[in-house]
Amino acid sequence: MALEAGSGQVLKYCPRCGAAALRRVGSKLLRCGACGFELYLNVAAAVAGLIVDSQGRLLITVRGKEPGKGKWDLPGGFADPSESAEEALQREVWEEVGLEVTATRYLGSYPNTYEYMGVPYATMDMGFVCQVRDISQAGPRESDIEAILFKRCTDIDLGQFAFPSLASLVGRYLDRECPPG
Repeated sequence: MALEAGSGQVLKYCPRCGAAALRRVGSKLLRCGACGFELYLNVAAAVAGLIVDSQGRLLITVRGKEPGKGKWDLPGGFADPSESAEEALQREVWEEVGLEVTATRYLGSYPNTYEYMGVPYATMDMGFVCQVRDISQAGPRESDIEAILFKRCTDIDLGQFAFPSLASLVGRYLDRECPPG
């Protein structure tokens, strides 16, 4: 018997003993009936950087791969084990757009579902307003980024973002940091 573990992900075998004995015992807990192993279905930490140039334009990336190919995104990604959110943000911004983050300010977080190769992953997307060294050096450094755009607050269409969590983060930024009109 396969179990639904989160947003459609099917788990059948115990990662400890290999028995097909996982059973749901709570909203985020699976337990193996054979060995007693407990598997908690926790979220993955992800970060996103809101980077603004001297003209007040937000740096937006265009996704070059699925999920969301051709849609808008922000520089960022998943935190690695033993890495803080701020360290993950610095690494991801450097890897994706070649910018050195010099300061961050936490903006907020939103839950998200990130589907990769047919498997949905629950994430917690944390947004940070970033200062960077020499924004003129920004450019796509990875194949999952098709292009970089700089958009004024009034030109940002939240419906263009690949993920609702990022649209919410950018919406929060626009509400707090951009003058109306």
